[in-house]
Order: sequence, then structure tokens, then C-alpha cells
Amino acid sequence: MTHLSVHFTGVSKRYPHFSLDDIDLALPTGSIMGFVGANGAGKSTTIRILMGLVHQDSGSVEVLGHAMPADQAAAKRDIGFVSEDMRLYEAATLAWHMKFIQSIFPRWDQRYADNLLRRFDLKPQQKIKGLSHGQRVKAALLLALARRPRLLVLDEPTTGLDPVARREVLAELMAVLIDEQRTIFFSSQNTLDVEQISDQIAFIDRGRIIDSANKEIFLDRWRRIRLMLPPDTTLPRLPGVVEVGGSSRLPVLTINQFDPAMVAACQDAGAAVQSVDAMTLEEIFVANVQSRRDHPVAVSETTESVTA
Repeated sequence: MTHLSVHFTGVSKRYPHFSLDDIDLALPTGSIMGFVGANGAGKSTTIRILMGLVHQDSGSVEVLGHAMPADQAAAKRDIGFVSEDMRLYEAATLAWHMKFIQSIFPRWDQRYADNLLRRFDLKPQQKIKGLSHGQRVKAALLLALARRPRLLVLDEPTTGLDPVARREVLAELMAVLIDEQRTIFFSSQNTLDVEQISDQIAFIDRGRIIDSANKEIFLDRWRRIRLMLPPDTTLPRLPGVVEVGGSSRLPVLTINQFDPAMVAACQDAGAAVQSVDAMTLEEIFVANVQSRRDHPVAVSETTESVTA
């Protein structure tokens, strides 16, 4: 069995106006999990629990083999945390921050830090208050990465970055995983970033995990089938149809359990298949959320009869 760097089992946390309910997450060592959700979905609460900053009301959390929050001090020695709203000391230089972190964490890699300074085009003698937003994010990432943490936790790290800065950050995150013992938990609203670098995906909405799987499984099983129905043609009932859009004559089926046999079934019923389209991760996320909200008990397993 693959070793897990992060393992949530039945985790819940209740606030007056928000609840995190029965969260199950399993992040294998050496992988990147993209944790995707809209604002207020529960991403930051989940990360605070992962970091031991918030105590769950029920359920268990293990991070790098340590029970949280009881063993958070031991776990945090091997966790690097970066958030787009992290606050560094405005009046201090980046060099001061680097020396400070080096004095605390013995695995600090100065050669790697110097390499990141060049790659991120950062000047160590520049004060934090003189850095742009993108430079501050890259500085925070440098301070976390040069510690060589076993687990890197990123909370919306690319928010507000220009395209060049975003590419630099994502490229470095991908380079981190050359070492198969390092792991990244990457929370973001930007599904394009997640799709580029993640191999595991978890969708969260309204405090619940609504789907979690390997990225390739998501991309393989979701499709949109565009059809043209002759008059008096009825589609067969198909498994995994979460939405029927378009018109009665030109329906569009969104499917989360695609099988090529579905195309043949539609054709056998007399429908003309205009296209079978792969979906982006953003399209999959939106369709997943909408279908769960429309059908809160369970996502529909079959189409209703569609007749032109």
C-alpha cells in the first residue's frame, strides 16, 4: 500500500454559519493534489486543520505519520506552507528572512536557495515592502522550498500573479517532485493551474468533498455527447448522465461515466452523434458542482427519456 503523506478520515468542523462535513482525503507521498473549490467552499478550513491551526470536532488527521493536532510540532518540521496572503516582515530584507529560516531549520539548502533567487529574479538585499505581489509570493515560496520540506502546503499561491510569474512558480513546483519522496497539497480556484501540475484531484463544495480521484480518471470518464434526434426518436437510458442540455432536437449529454458503448447505443436508437467532446477540468468541476447541488441526495444515474 502506498504511504500517505496526508490522511483525513471522517473529519468535521462546525461553525455557526458553516460546516466542514465528513472529509475523507488520502494524499500519497510523491504526488500533487489539486484541492479545488469556490470561495467559501472549505478549502482554507481544511488546510488549517491539516496544519494543526484549527482542531477538528470529529474524525482523525494524520500528516507525515503524525496525528494532528496533537503532534503538530513534530509534523511542522517537515511541512512548508505558502499562502498568497502570507505576511513577511515589511522592513526586513529577503536576506534577513533567509538567515532567520536557516537558523531554525537545519535542512536549509543554501545552494538551492541561491538557485531560486536567480530563477525567480529576486534580490536578497531588497526589503519586503519594496517587492511586488508576485515577488512576495515567490519569496515566500523560496523560504519554504529551501528548507527541503517533505510536504509543501500551498493555499491559493498563484492568485493575483501575472502569467510569467505564475509559470515560474508552477515550473518550480513541478521540479520539486523530481524527488519522489516530496508531496504537494495545492489549494486553488484556478483549475488551469491544477490541471497542469496535479496528478490527484479533490473537489470541495459547501464543506463536503464531492469527488476525488486521479486526474487522468477525471479526464477519461467525463464527456459531452452532442446529438441530433430525428422526429419521434427516444434516447435510451444511459448511466452517468448528470445533465441534459441543448434542445430536444439537439440534446447535449454531460456524462461522468463515459463508455464508448454509449455512442453505439445512441446510434442504435436512431440518433446522429455529432461529436464526443473531452472536457477541461474547469468544465468537469462546474458540472460536478451543479449536478450535486441540483441532486443533493445522489447524482442522477440515468437520463430521463429524451424525445425529439
